[in-house]
Amino acid sequence: MHDIINGFLRFQQEVYPTHKELFKTLATGQTPKALFISCSDSRMVPELVTQREPGDLFVIRNAGNIVPSFGPEPGGVSATVEYAVAQLKVTDIVICGHSDCGAMTAVATCACLDHMPAVKNWLRHTDAARMINESRNHATEKERIDGMVRENVIAQLNNIRTHPSVALALAQGRLALHGWVYDIETGSIAALDTTNNTFIPLAEHPATKL
Repeated sequence: MHDIINGFLRFQQEVYPTHKELFKTLATGQTPKALFISCSDSRMVPELVTQREPGDLFVIRNAGNIVPSFGPEPGGVSATVEYAVAQLKVTDIVICGHSDCGAMTAVATCACLDHMPAVKNWLRHTDAARMINESRNHATEKERIDGMVRENVIAQLNNIRTHPSVALALAQGRLALHGWVYDIETGSIAALDTTNNTFIPLAEHPATKL
């Protein structure tokens, strides 16, 4: 906690003064253009990876970068998605998984989670991805985990399409969905190519050619 407090003091004394005008503008409103959904993992920091300033990204972070399908009892994720799309009018949604994900490792290796019932229940939202991943042959455990990370991104993109606000925005052509996987060790990102459901380097993805 001592380090966290010292970090805030450095921000207040050294960083804030250089961004004073930006924060003055943000004090009365926000106009983020993208909703970024990522894992809570401490090694994945959306604003750092994308080099965005405060106010640029509307962010959801949770274990496994999960978006439950829309249901009769929507939770915090559903409410945040709805607010981002219906109120803030974001034009892009990114669902970003990452390498060495603890949540996806637990699912891929069938780890016992009886001691963490809330986590166990939350990860049921990955069942579709798990079944697809288990149907494939993997030479190593790492390949199985990496496959789970990718399939989970695809599954969560399917889930988010069930949200009414997202479905409407997609139908009106004012929203685009993106699936990414961030590699912690190399700092690279692979993006989903929906033409064949494969992940390719972001720099080679068709969307970057616009």
